[in-house]
Amino acid sequence: MDLFEHASEGENQPLAYRMRPRTLDEYIGQDHIIGKGRLLRRAIQADQLSSVIFYGPPGTGKTTLARVIANTTKSSFATLNAVLSGVKELRYEIEEARSRMQHFGKRTMLFVDEVHRWNKSQQDALLPWVENGTFILIGATTENPYFEVNSALVSRSRIFQLLPLTTTDLFSIAHQALADRERGYGKWQVEFEKGALEHLVDIANGDARSLLNALELAVETTPVKFPPEEHALITITREAAEESIQRKVVLYDKEGDYHFDIISAFIKSIRGSDPDAALYWMARMVHAGEDPKFIFRRMMISACEDIGMADPYAIMIVEADASAFERIGLPEGRFHLTHAALYLATAPKSNTAMGFFDALNAVDEESKGDVPNHLKDGSRDKKGFGHGEGYLYPHAYHDHWVPQQYLPSSLQGKIFYQPSSMGYEAKIRDEVLRKRESQLEAAGIDAFPENLTFSPSDRERDLWAQRAVGERGILLEQIRERIFAGLHLVRHSRVLVLNAGHGMLLWEAFRRTPEGLAMAFTSSHEQFSHLQHYAATLDPLMQPQVREGDAKTLLDGLEEGLLFEAIIGRNLLSRLEADKPILPLLATRLAPGGMIALAESVPSSGSRLSDFISSQVTKDLLARAESTIYGKGGNPLATWDEQDVRKVFEETGFSIQVEAIKGAEQRLMSAKDIRRWIEKSYVPAWRDVNIECDPQAVQQELIRTLENRTVAWKHVVLVIFAVKKLHIQGNTAI
Repeated sequence: MDLFEHASEGENQPLAYRMRPRTLDEYIGQDHIIGKGRLLRRAIQADQLSSVIFYGPPGTGKTTLARVIANTTKSSFATLNAVLSGVKELRYEIEEARSRMQHFGKRTMLFVDEVHRWNKSQQDALLPWVENGTFILIGATTENPYFEVNSALVSRSRIFQLLPLTTTDLFSIAHQALADRERGYGKWQVEFEKGALEHLVDIANGDARSLLNALELAVETTPVKFPPEEHALITITREAAEESIQRKVVLYDKEGDYHFDIISAFIKSIRGSDPDAALYWMARMVHAGEDPKFIFRRMMISACEDIGMADPYAIMIVEADASAFERIGLPEGRFHLTHAALYLATAPKSNTAMGFFDALNAVDEESKGDVPNHLKDGSRDKKGFGHGEGYLYPHAYHDHWVPQQYLPSSLQGKIFYQPSSMGYEAKIRDEVLRKRESQLEAAGIDAFPENLTFSPSDRERDLWAQRAVGERGILLEQIRERIFAGLHLVRHSRVLVLNAGHGMLLWEAFRRTPEGLAMAFTSSHEQFSHLQHYAATLDPLMQPQVREGDAKTLLDGLEEGLLFEAIIGRNLLSRLEADKPILPLLATRLAPGGMIALAESVPSSGSRLSDFISSQVTKDLLARAESTIYGKGGNPLATWDEQDVRKVFEETGFSIQVEAIKGAEQRLMSAKDIRRWIEKSYVPAWRDVNIECDPQAVQQELIRTLENRTVAWKHVVLVIFAVKKLHIQGNTAI
């Protein structure tokens, strides 16, 4: 049975069926998985698709995407609908697939629509054939596959979640149907009264099928006779649009994923102290017929999990409202639902009850922790074993409290409860901490223990450790962490790494964007070979894309329309004035909301040779040369600073944030480095300012003083985050 089989795509087919995209270029929406450069798009174009499951609400394009794959692949394509098909039909497709592979060496893609409708045994029947490669599975489901699909199938498939289409997507779909002469209404001039098409798009609620069905009804019921003559004018009024699509349907299934999503949104709104959102999500549930007992039950949990000791009366309020609801019922009982939700949403928050789970972990780890003798029950064997002896009865002491040990000895000093500074808990916090300190003192536990080990000094080891601590790698790790902390990457993001080096930033981007794209540019053949070597260990489809050459040339050669959510790199602007023309090119490759993140070393703010020489004469000579090297008009690698960077980005149309990271590496000075610095930088500088000196003598003094000596060479790195400025055109920000 073929879901895509049809006798004709003529006028007898519904508009939503006729307008189904046939190619990736016709497909609208779901840019996060099918946009240019995304993993799924590359896999379809390369005909290298592995098993996938498409998950999302109705009308978001799951079956349509399968149809596009069917039109693109060179493999055989078979389809089943889990509602109408069972094991018998599956066995037939298995035999056909095995025959094709055996006789023609041709693989088979099997599309199973509504795959969650199959029970466990039916899904199990499919598993071995997916595992041995007889089938490449393409599943479609409106339910969360992690709950509704066999976990073995899920583990062998890549999950792609399709989202409700955006308003922009729906307008594009409507205009596509109105312009298409063969499949849509392009033969006629269809116009809409102000607000009519907007109404259809709004009420469609992200569902393309719903929109096209409503559009079809609106167009084909407006003329007296349809179809009218070619080029005829068809005007859709607001009233016709409203009749064509009646009202929004609340997407809510008490047994399905949306049930859990909405209750999750409700509880998280309470936890986040947002009463407006809490009321909205609760209204969604009540409108859909959710059992109020379920809502109250979840609020009782939240009263102790999220409010807890910050307001110990919260559970009493919810319990009282739930009890009142039992006596009153609907519709008036909605006031009690509202009262409980508002109380929780506006109450102070504390999750210190989570300390119980820390205690539970301690039980697993310290299962043999014995009950201290003085806490044992002495009513049975006090005489024989002395159980209970030494117990101090708190009520016999001032304030009904006395410090003594209550935890097992192995856990003495362990802290599970951390009182917050919210609400009621803030009032008891100081008292709890004071008593805890007394407990530790009474038990003879030092709250601030010293190190318990000591090793004799090892000079060589100490020197090695000193160098290792100051190693450049630490500074690089800081840079990487800061760059990625400032980006907002998701799994389907596209990231371009410039000056990729040996992959410090590339591999982190690759790990964070498994369904997106990681692309790297490098001008060094050695670095290119290094990156390619490591990339070759990955599946060809999964590999980051590494390209060698000049960044400008490589940018110009990228696929038209390929945009990136993040463009990152190190030392892209080393020669600031000469390198700044690259910035406008990068701007054209930023996706809406995209960001540039660069780490730029600033030589003018770091260490200089004169910092490490004690001879005042030599120090002065070096300093005079350095004023030229690092001054305006000097070495283009060393003459700029943070203000120059800000100016360049501002002139190019970016808004930026800059953070300076300061660090040092323990640099071992060599004679070779000293000679190179003197000959390449200092001698030309002395010549420029007409300073008479003996470069050889200075060089020899530096070698004599610094060779094989480790110095703390300071570095300053600017971490720059840049976004394109918004320009206002009319009432629109572009």
